[in-house]
Amino acid sequence: MDLRAMAGNALSQRHKAALAIGGVGALGLFLGYKYWRKPEKVICVGRVSKLLIHPLKSGKAVSVPLAECDEFGLKVGDLQDRHWLVITEDGHMVTGRQEPRLVLVSLTCQEFNVCLNGPNMEELRFPIKQPENRVINCRVFEKDIQGRDCGDEASRWLTLYLAAEKTFRLVHFEPQMTARRPLESEPLFPRYEVAYPDCGPVMLLSEPSVLDLSSRLEKDVTVERFRPNIVISDCEAFDEDSWEEIQIGSVRLQRVMSCGRCLFTTVDPETGVLSRKEPMETLKSYRLCKPSERHIYKSSPLFGQLHKVKRTGVLHIGDMVYKISR
Repeated sequence: MDLRAMAGNALSQRHKAALAIGGVGALGLFLGYKYWRKPEKVICVGRVSKLLIHPLKSGKAVSVPLAECDEFGLKVGDLQDRHWLVITEDGHMVTGRQEPRLVLVSLTCQEFNVCLNGPNMEELRFPIKQPENRVINCRVFEKDIQGRDCGDEASRWLTLYLAAEKTFRLVHFEPQMTARRPLESEPLFPRYEVAYPDCGPVMLLSEPSVLDLSSRLEKDVTVERFRPNIVISDCEAFDEDSWEEIQIGSVRLQRVMSCGRCLFTTVDPETGVLSRKEPMETLKSYRLCKPSERHIYKSSPLFGQLHKVKRTGVLHIGDMVYKISR
């Protein structure tokens, strides 16, 4: 065989090998895509029984029949979940852990105004948008975040209501401000942003879980004590622990983590009194995390689930809840 023939034969073999490898690669890509696109399994697991917005962090819940659900959680018009925050003069957050009577403060929005109401207090109204007011650098769980000061009248109202020997101010998170990334130090958790919530933009809890807890207590508790956004019925107690991804109407939610509970759950939402005992003591008796998760939750009992928003949309009371799996 001459050199020209040998060279041609070598090129031919190399071409065949390349085609074979390319064919295998294409097959692999096709199978990988087919697996990645594996059809979703959809199972109905419950029904939305309540939608709750907490405009003021640690303030009173506003029950709504429907709500828009965007990346920052539930909203109805200007009323957005945990977008107002009480702070000290040096910018540190104030919650029901330090000031339990905050749970009795109602913040609503009417005709471009914020309305503040509380026991034995006259209603205060002030504009939602006050662009001339200063922007304050705040601290929420050791992370920096901004807030627009709501003015001196709101500050005096809160200071008088809380009757403490210090001055309080109210701030509002606005769309152009930089949000917090609460779990960026934990590489295994998905990335998302929030305004003033503790960890997640949406907290979900089932009615049967609350009933299960109440059956172990001397006095019943309500879902409002645990400050969820979405309350689910027509399921078993703690079913929500296993819902990694759910669809409600057009909204798609992805579970981030369980909600670790603190002393705030011992504040009665009807009286604003902190007991420091129940239901925390009972929750700790049967709702602690696995040993492998203690670096995340430590000694906090788990009750409810925190979710991020994968697909925005509108939620309605009565919507069916579907568990998504592949």
